[in-house]
Parts: sequence; structure tokens; C-alpha cells
Amino acid sequence: MASGFFALLDDIAAIAKVAAGSLDDVALQALKAGKKTAGIVIDDAAVTPRYVVGSAAARELPIIAKIAWGSLKNKTLYLLPGALVLSAFAPWAITPLLMVGGAYLCFEGYEKVHHLLHPAPAPAPGATAKGPVDEGATVASAIRTDFILSAEIMALTLASVTTPSLLNKAVVMGLVGLVVTAAVYGAVALIVKADDAGIHLAAEGESAAVRSLGVGIVRAMPVLLKTLSFVGMLAMLWVGGGILLHGLEEYGLGTIPHAIHEFASHAGAPLGAASGVVTWLIDATAAGVVGLAIGWVVARVAAIAAPGKH
Repeated sequence: MASGFFALLDDIAAIAKVAAGSLDDVALQALKAGKKTAGIVIDDAAVTPRYVVGSAAARELPIIAKIAWGSLKNKTLYLLPGALVLSAFAPWAITPLLMVGGAYLCFEGYEKVHHLLHPAPAPAPGATAKGPVDEGATVASAIRTDFILSAEIMALTLASVTTPSLLNKAVVMGLVGLVVTAAVYGAVALIVKADDAGIHLAAEGESAAVRSLGVGIVRAMPVLLKTLSFVGMLAMLWVGGGILLHGLEEYGLGTIPHAIHEFASHAGAPLGAASGVVTWLIDATAAGVVGLAIGWVVARVAAIAAPGKH
């Protein structure tokens, strides 16, 4: 009896050890996948604040909450099961889908570069001001845009997961989806309400230092938003170009990717401790240039296919 009891304890300990190892593996793979999606996350955070422009201050956080909920549903109810089905029955389709998503990111990044270099003309004096936003239409539009970015995040996550266990894949993807959604929309909420906080501090601060801090926050926000948007633009080109280069390697067309890696490695090698940073910068810059070129091609094709929309 006693020996059977201790044998049972041994079995429980062994199961617990395996479970702990699985949890460690899930956490490690979730972290690895999260790094791969960083560029898209930055762009998502840069894009989302525009959806509350024109809204009453009291509706800003509720709108963001609705978009965040829609984003979480995109990832967990639609994209996660779809990705798992692909993984189980059509794993060959993952790389082409990633490359299609990468081409879309390149196109979006190119469009932002184009608008940066050729800004739209300012409204004519006396032009009618934009009216209040249609909250339902705004949320629906934001969730549709999020679906594309979320699809790329989940596809990158799936491609990064090496565990053969379908359950572990689901847990890693669910964890990444949850953390990314919380991070993006938590950051967006802070960005959107920072102006209000700055105005409050500037008007109600108990000391000159606090009031100055409030004024500084208000003045810094436009710069922060422009900087975030610029970084997001670069991230889209870098991530999109990197996905396409990696896809070429997957299909045995690695001449250009290998040449880039070789050049980056040789350039960084003599720099000692800084070699890793320099190598990454060269790789990322090259991927961004490739992304910009692919984005230009996609934009030209889109212009030919739908001339009235470009």
C-alpha cells in the first residue's frame, strides 16, 4: 500500500515536471514570437489613435475598448482556429500567406512614405469642419484594419512556434494575442488621454513645476505621435521586407537574402561588442529597402487594377 502510494507521488511529480517544462517552453516560445511581431505591434499602436480624432473626450476610452475587444475576438475566435487548421492540414500554405501579408505591409509602408513625401493639400480657408464621428462606423473600420494586422501577427507567431503539440501552439498563440492586444490598446489609451492629463496638470497643478510638466506633456504629444507614426512606417517596411526575404529562402531562392546576411555579418564582425547591433541594422535597413521596392510594385499594380482609387 505504502509503496503504491509513493509510486503515485513519483508519477505526480514526474507529470508536474513535464507540465512545468511545457509551461517554460510555452513562455519561451511566446516571447520569441512576440519579438517577431514587434514591428507590426508598433504600427498598430501608431495607427489606432487616429480613430478617436473628432470624438468627444468622454467617448475616447469606450471607443478604444470596443476596438480592443474586436481585436481580441479577431485573434482568438477567427484567426487562431484558422491558423491551427492550416498548421494541421495545410502547413504548406503558411509561408505563401505570410508572404502575401508581408507584401501588404510593404504596400502600406510605401503608401505612408508616399504621403510623407507628397502630403495632401491643406483644407481651403472656410472649408466645412469635419462633423462628429460615427462611432459605430469608426469602430467597424478600425476592427477591419486590425484584422489584417492581427492576421500577420498570428501567422508570424505560428511560424515561430516549434512545438509539435497542437495544444501548446494554441496556448502560445492565445498568449501572444492577449498580451499584444493588451499592450497595444493599453498604450493607445495612455497616448490618447495624455493630452487631457497634461491640460489638467497645466490648469490645476499645485506647483509651478507640476503646471510646467502639464504644459510639457501637451507640447510633447504631437511630436510623440509623429515619431510613433514614423517608426511604425519604418517597422512596416522592415517587417514586410523581412518576411518576403525569408519566404524566398524557404523556396530555395536565397541568393539576395544570403548576400544581405553575408554583407551584414562581414560589416559587423570587426566592431566587437557592437557587431550584433550593426549587423541587425544592416539587415533591417536592407529589408526595409526591399520592402519599399515591393510596396512600390504593389502600388503600381493596384493603380492599374483600380485606377480610380489610386
